Amino acid sequence: MANVAAGTHLPVTTTRFAPSPSGRLHLGHAYSAAIGRRAGDRFRLRIEDLDPGRCRPEFIDGILEDLAWLGIRWDGEPLIQSQRTHLYADALDQLRERGLVYPCFCTRADIAASLTAPHGDAGAAYPGTCRGLPDDPERRSTTAHSWRLDSAKALAIIGLPTWTEHDGTQFEAKAGDIGDAILARKDAPSSYHLACIVDDANSGVTEVVRGADLRPSTPVQRLLQLLLGLPEPTYRHHALVLHGDGRRLAKRDLAPTLAAMRDGEVDGRALAADLVNGKLPLGFIFSAD
Repeated sequence: MANVAAGTHLPVTTTRFAPSPSGRLHLGHAYSAAIGRRAGDRFRLRIEDLDPGRCRPEFIDGILEDLAWLGIRWDGEPLIQSQRTHLYADALDQLRERGLVYPCFCTRADIAASLTAPHGDAGAAYPGTCRGLPDDPERRSTTAHSWRLDSAKALAIIGLPTWTEHDGTQFEAKAGDIGDAILARKDAPSSYHLACIVDDANSGVTEVVRGADLRPSTPVQRLLQLLLGLPEPTYRHHALVLHGDGRRLAKRDLAPTLAAMRDGEVDGRALAADLVNGKLPLGFIFSAD
């Protein structure tokens, strides 16, 4: 994007849309994709398919169909996380070598209270059961375990991380915002947090556009970026699209899908244009941002 008056070039902005193929896209996804495309000179598509229990290939096809119907194009080939697990393993190894992660042998039942599916837990509720256990390679080789961030050690090195929203507002994390987050486990080679920051850096993302419900993920992700020496993006945590009665749109609650809207002969390109301009179809509202 050229600055003609000054004869210089403005920085190129790169955004991304990163859906999980665990169901068909709904209006909230369309809103996030539309404003993400509008905000970036370059717009990347990332498929977050690291959870084998929830993700399905047919939903990847559905994502591509829905974006085409909306008239939203992306730059380059879609990035498929399940094809990039070696990059997440490398990042985890860097943290392991510095003693910043530890194996956790707690079962899912043990830690269920601290999970915030579908994007993993920031670790704040984890009581530290396995922190400080002596390393036991034999147990690790025979017993399922996850790898958790040792947040106390990390914060001692980095301090409380900060981040900047797209409007210039700056935030500093509070101590309670960051806990011993899971970074990898046996059935998922990387958590949302670790894969997200590795891929954002690899794709050159300069502005992370995502729903306000993911704002609580930002402190631990900023901490990981600082620990791994990755670039700092700005953040745009946008309002959520809700049902008119205030209920959240969710795949598990069978929210109206874009595929159903397409079958109902809604004009996808016109819908995307309306969303960018803050106009929702009848029966939907925005949350307070």
